[in-house]
Amino acid sequence: MSSDRQRIPLRIAGKRAYVWDVDDIATIRAQYRLCGVLTGTLPHLSQQNAFLGVPLVLMPEEVALLLEIDAAVLIDDPKSHIQPTMPELQRWNAGQQESIRAQVAFTETKSARESANAGRAMSEDALRKRKEREERKKAEASRLAEIAARSDGDLLALSEPTPAQAPPIHSDPAVSAAGNQTEPLSSIPYAVVVSAPSSSFEWYNPSGRFYSSLEDARAAGVWDYPSTLEERARCGVFSGLWKQGFFMGGGIKFGGDYLVYPGDPLRYHSHFAASVLVSPISALRPMEIVAHGRLGTATKKAHLLCGWDDEKQEVSYLSIEWAGFG
Repeated sequence: MSSDRQRIPLRIAGKRAYVWDVDDIATIRAQYRLCGVLTGTLPHLSQQNAFLGVPLVLMPEEVALLLEIDAAVLIDDPKSHIQPTMPELQRWNAGQQESIRAQVAFTETKSARESANAGRAMSEDALRKRKEREERKKAEASRLAEIAARSDGDLLALSEPTPAQAPPIHSDPAVSAAGNQTEPLSSIPYAVVVSAPSSSFEWYNPSGRFYSSLEDARAAGVWDYPSTLEERARCGVFSGLWKQGFFMGGGIKFGGDYLVYPGDPLRYHSHFAASVLVSPISALRPMEIVAHGRLGTATKKAHLLCGWDDEKQEVSYLSIEWAGFG
């Protein structure tokens, strides 16, 4: 890998590798032919099983391959979240309040414009009913805002080691010089925006927690795949097929370890369902051969048996297809 090419940060948590940046996800797929699995939910989308969002979760074999070709670094994500200081929490809270003010201003302007337009066409009785509904909504929103304000104050107070000595912190940073809190922002509902990537927080510091090789990550206890013969076989087979230009995906639905695609899975169907054997001379029962052949042919694929030779670091391939008998 050339030195001028930036390595992709893979954030490790619970021995799983996550990619949060959309540009990195695009690079992994377009440049390195690795797909992973999107696992994040998208708001207001009913078909969550069909359309998912960030983060992207990579298979362990994909992580090992990216480390092998020097295309990624591993980050110990949990240890990168340090204890925030009081000024950092105050700045974060001030940013939240500024976002709320912008939302409230936009909503009030829009509501006033709509009310002016609707008032000309509505009767006096309809206007009275509408005003009553709005007052009820504002009363409920005011109650919720008061609860949220108390929660924000509790969060800030918890970050101080000696709460008894800490000055009072208000959820609204607009506090007078005398220390008296101003009136609440508004009773209009608003959204609290929390950024998904941890790197947006001031208290996120991955410095010194980068690992560019499997050996370093294993020594730090962050990542240890592959560590067994079976895991080495899976990585060897995955890497061998990938180096031949194939895209790889999970194959459990088709009775194998991987699905092997001639191009991007969004454009092509898979040609093979591949199974990993820990040895090129592994014993296979006749029923296994029949099952693989019938299932592969029924799903319009050939089944690929991949035998890994751990001593030679090589893979041998054998494809099975079901043929009719005359």
